[in-house]
Amino acid sequence: MEMEQFYYDNKIVKKFIYATILFGVVGMLVGLTLAVMYLFPNITDGVSWLSYGRLRPLHTNAVIFAFVGNAFFAGMYYSLQRLLKARMFSDFLSNLHFWGWQLIIVAAAITLPLGYTSSKEYAELEWPIDIAIALIWVVMGINMIGTMLRRRERHLYVAIWFYLATFVTVAVLHIFNNIEIPVSALKSYSVYAGVQDALVQWWYGHNAVAFFLTTPFLGLMYYFVPKVANRPVYSYRLSIIHFWSLIFIYIWAGPHHLLYSALPNWAQNLGVAFSVMLIAPSWGGMINGLLTLRGAWDKVREEPVLKFFVVAITGYGMATFEGPMLSFKNVNAIAHYTDWIIAHVHVGALAWNGFMSFGIIYWLIPRMTKSDLFSKKLANFHFWIGTLGIILYTVPMYVAGFLQASMWKQFNPDGTLTYGNFLETVTQIMPMYWMRAIGGTLYLIGMLILVYNIIMTVRAGQPVEDELAQAPALQVIISNRVRGEKFHSWLERKPIQLTILATIAILIGGIIQIVPTIMVKSNIPTISSVKPYSPLELEGRDLYIREGCVGCHSQSVRPFRSEVERYGPQAKAGEFVYDHPFLWGSKRTGPDLLRVGGKYNDNWHFNHFWNPQSTSAGSIMPGYKWLFDNKPMDTSLIEKKMKAMVSLGVPYTDADVANAQKTLRAQALVIEKNLESDPDFVKSYEESKKKAAAKGEKFVPMNEREIVALIAYIQRLGTDIKVKETAKN
Repeated sequence: MEMEQFYYDNKIVKKFIYATILFGVVGMLVGLTLAVMYLFPNITDGVSWLSYGRLRPLHTNAVIFAFVGNAFFAGMYYSLQRLLKARMFSDFLSNLHFWGWQLIIVAAAITLPLGYTSSKEYAELEWPIDIAIALIWVVMGINMIGTMLRRRERHLYVAIWFYLATFVTVAVLHIFNNIEIPVSALKSYSVYAGVQDALVQWWYGHNAVAFFLTTPFLGLMYYFVPKVANRPVYSYRLSIIHFWSLIFIYIWAGPHHLLYSALPNWAQNLGVAFSVMLIAPSWGGMINGLLTLRGAWDKVREEPVLKFFVVAITGYGMATFEGPMLSFKNVNAIAHYTDWIIAHVHVGALAWNGFMSFGIIYWLIPRMTKSDLFSKKLANFHFWIGTLGIILYTVPMYVAGFLQASMWKQFNPDGTLTYGNFLETVTQIMPMYWMRAIGGTLYLIGMLILVYNIIMTVRAGQPVEDELAQAPALQVIISNRVRGEKFHSWLERKPIQLTILATIAILIGGIIQIVPTIMVKSNIPTISSVKPYSPLELEGRDLYIREGCVGCHSQSVRPFRSEVERYGPQAKAGEFVYDHPFLWGSKRTGPDLLRVGGKYNDNWHFNHFWNPQSTSAGSIMPGYKWLFDNKPMDTSLIEKKMKAMVSLGVPYTDADVANAQKTLRAQALVIEKNLESDPDFVKSYEESKKKAAAKGEKFVPMNEREIVALIAYIQRLGTDIKVKETAKN
């Protein structure tokens, strides 16, 4: 048999591993900073780019796409070459993928703190970066499939199926969710509005978790767990069932993020049904992973890498049991908007993704540097302190979530809310926030131990070089099925057909859920009293998006007695027809804002944004002092924004657009006049004029500053819907 020699590309693996470690530290450090901000909300007082609302999406993007993403790419590039007995299709594409992805991460790290965001969870990056992501993702896919086509191994191993499904599905999700109308170089509006935008976003958001945080790591599990344990996969047949059932069912589950919302009931119920079904394939995968270690438990006790894998797979099992449980409506009614969801998310992120990544790094670096790990004791210490960190992080968040739900829903005998002031809940859960910060600190310490251990290992080892390998040349890959050959065995030889079938499997659920919601108008009934935002309110809404207010406040009142009593009538689908993007939120660190318009006067909001604790004692909301700066609000794009909205179906007239600046100033002057009813405002206003004159600065009237636009937007919320009209509905 003819043997061919070739080299595995280890250098690309090394690059992705180093990026994983770097961005792991950065992402976790930002996360810990956010945890501390709950305890000291004004710790970055007055620094806009270090505010909670702007750093939160930086944390999620850094952990998901920088840390976990680079870890997947490192494991995929290493395993794919060895499973296919071939070097990657193109070194140029490999390096383009690496550097392109890192530049995208850097772009995110710059734009998100500066407030350039679309506000969509896990998809906050603006349109030029979205395009770059799509292009680099396609580069990765071409390189992956090209390698499969020139392989020296006849069959595609199970890990590769998961890699292919990840490539196809993330591409579809990313492109479909990020269809936007650009307004400027770093500003755009989603083409979807309200309910439709919510469905598309959580179709993407849930499946970003499914196909970026789950399926690629299942592929890594199927390669690295048997490799490290030196055991075959427990059941190849189970892996087939696991793969196809998982990718088909997962894509339907997104609507469980929108239960009891304005989303049509049929879509909600579909999400619930398929979410419950997910428990079977998810646990099938967990069982397949854990039982692969049967007979190797002595090795688990000795080998820190396997310890990380065991806890990772267990964390995957816990998270994928809890997800379907949370999709039951009676459970979701308790958990949604609470810190229970924060605990749930971090079980998956810290245990499944984090520990799987740590185990892979600890195993790969010694092999590529031809040395032993510098210290197994340190790796074991990392394992235990990391595990303790996960426990101290998640358990208090579960307690906080139960406490929040209980307090929000309690009534007095006379029918009034027992805890009518939202802040009563916040003060009760502060001890849990302290515990979370401690748990996060321990987890970060574990990460820093890994950094030291890897640096010392690399220093003691040899430079990472390409690895010589040889394998029989695969002369012919038989196209037709051999007599007696099963269909799936044939399919495992056909990467293109496998990719096509995987694409069909994930498209079915998406088409059935999304197309009717977008195309059938009766699903989203209109309400005649709902009007488009005024120019000033539209500017204020964009400021609300820029400052990340949606990260702490929801705008969706659910049909529960407690919520209607606290916030007002439940949300109606027709209220959101002009909302590009939707801003329903996914957590209530602060109260719901859907009906807040007119509840307080303009002076209250003015003082609240300057110093929240002055109006709400015990609030953990930070101040937004930069909104008050002596500089004019940028309204230069308002006409373009309104024209973009017109192209999306918002009924602004030509006169509305032409008179936008005039209308904006008129409404701003009314708010400024309202503020002058407060003697303290007048006094401080006059003092600021004198200070500006003393410094030789041009004084900008209050009606031209950003705070006025944000007040206008907040005061508009919920005012289109009259209580009596809603009650009739």
